[in-house]
Amino acid sequence: MISTTLVVCAVFVPICFLSGQTGLLFRELAVAMIGAVAFSGFLALSLTPMLCSKMLKQEKRGRFTGWVDDQFRKLENVYGRWLGRAITKPLLPLIGVLAFLFAAGAAFMTLQSELVPAEDQGIAQVQISAPEGTGFDQMDAYMLGVQGKLLPLVDQGTVRTIITRTPGGFGASDDFNSGTFIVFLKPWEEREKSTQDIAQQINRILANEPAVRGNAQVRSALGRGRGQPINFVLAGNTYEGLAAARDRILAAAAANPGIINLDSDYKETKPQMRIEVDTTRAGDLGVSVNDVSQALQTLLGSRRVSTYLDRGEEYRVIVQADAENRSTLANLAQIQVRARDGSLVPLSNLVTTREVSGPRDLGRYNKLRAITLSGGVAPGYSLGEALTFLQEQAAQSPEVLAVGYRGESQAFVETGGSILLVFGLTILIIYLLLAAQFESFVHPGVIIMTVPLAVAGGMLGLFFFGKTLNLYSQIGIVMLVGLAAKNGILIVEFANQLRDEGKEIAEAIRLASARRLRAILMTSIATAAGAVPLMLADGAGAGARSAIGVVIVFGVMLATLITLFLIPILYSRLAKWTGSPQAVSRELDAAMASQQPAE
Repeated sequence: MISTTLVVCAVFVPICFLSGQTGLLFRELAVAMIGAVAFSGFLALSLTPMLCSKMLKQEKRGRFTGWVDDQFRKLENVYGRWLGRAITKPLLPLIGVLAFLFAAGAAFMTLQSELVPAEDQGIAQVQISAPEGTGFDQMDAYMLGVQGKLLPLVDQGTVRTIITRTPGGFGASDDFNSGTFIVFLKPWEEREKSTQDIAQQINRILANEPAVRGNAQVRSALGRGRGQPINFVLAGNTYEGLAAARDRILAAAAANPGIINLDSDYKETKPQMRIEVDTTRAGDLGVSVNDVSQALQTLLGSRRVSTYLDRGEEYRVIVQADAENRSTLANLAQIQVRARDGSLVPLSNLVTTREVSGPRDLGRYNKLRAITLSGGVAPGYSLGEALTFLQEQAAQSPEVLAVGYRGESQAFVETGGSILLVFGLTILIIYLLLAAQFESFVHPGVIIMTVPLAVAGGMLGLFFFGKTLNLYSQIGIVMLVGLAAKNGILIVEFANQLRDEGKEIAEAIRLASARRLRAILMTSIATAAGAVPLMLADGAGAGARSAIGVVIVFGVMLATLITLFLIPILYSRLAKWTGSPQAVSRELDAAMASQQPAE
């Protein structure tokens, strides 16, 4: 009892030390589970025996209880006969175990991977982009045009409201060629279509828009920020080389139907006006470069010069030329700066201009020049497949020295690495804990052999139910480590006790397995039954609950059926390398009993 309680608690210890978004999500779960399991073990060792002594005074069993007991005894007899054959001729059972693991491995190769399963939160995010250099007025006109085609969705009864934002970002920026729609759906009980269905409908509308491009995505439950799920960074020595690699990758992604509207943050097409000051002439007239800069900033851009109070409200005073006076190159002649002698000099006499195009910003990643590719994922195509595709394309580009991730893609990659670390630490902690409990390094190894079977069962469950390998299913797999090891502990512990009584290894493991069969089946059925509601969950949050439920139900049940034969087979072959825990004590007692008393 103590061993199983400590093992199940130990499973959640590494989860407490997860960093980042994953740690914030599951740290509370780990602490709650450790407390619940520890308190349950305390009650099982204290309150349960007391209640049994008070409530189980009638030894005679009822009719139903007797029938259940008879069925379990028949099952134990059948299991004992099959187990005897398996221990005597273990080749066929071992082949079956290998076939099971091979089938699970094949299922694992077909599983899609993502950060979290798609949840119908009733919110769809629509990202819109226009050509570089598009001004606010023009972008706002584009957004209003698209908005007019989306508003009929409200009349259809599924969409509750649509929020439009121009530009799309929430930070300070000089670019206005982006926009965002946030589509809010009605509650579950008032609609028949899912958020994914609405997103696909919006994408069909956007595909017919010639002036803008964009895509609608279901907002991720754990996504960082409001951007696209794909954020793939290309890093290298020069932007020219990265641009060549970017073009090849974008062309390859355009032929991949699973990636939607992959775009780059580095574009050489942003129109720019380069203004160069004739410093010699400006110096002769007594005009400083700072005066020229202030004039350009104030009239063509804008500048906050003061504030004033009116009826308790503070207002900013911003200086800027009218729109019609700052829209053409000829407007430079209308801007005048004051010379040293007090006269006004047209700015066009002091500067020369030329139109150029270039990137709006120059990104960096780990001190390398970088370009970020952003895009969406089509239904039926996972984020893991998209990132794998981009990694393969980047590996074929010699200009790319390193790759990185941002946003949801970064969370996906970090989560996968941290879960593998947690899984390894969990197995190590459980092995060391069992080694201390059994005072042997062999018995814990036998028990740990149940872990791959439980994981394989979870993989098959995900495959049969069409689920993905995501953060929640990975946490379920970590939980399987403790749940699966529990069966091995029950068998091995009782077999060791029988060996202490002097029984041979083969007889001890057969008797232990048969006598512990009822306890193993009852605990396994109870565990799986508790996860069945999760597996069959529907409604809000069903994706996360179903992922954990499928893994636990299939992992526990399949691992239990196989370990009932595998553990005895391994124990019968490996226990000969270990002594009975009380063997030394029995030898000392026998030696002391055989000594003659001194006269």
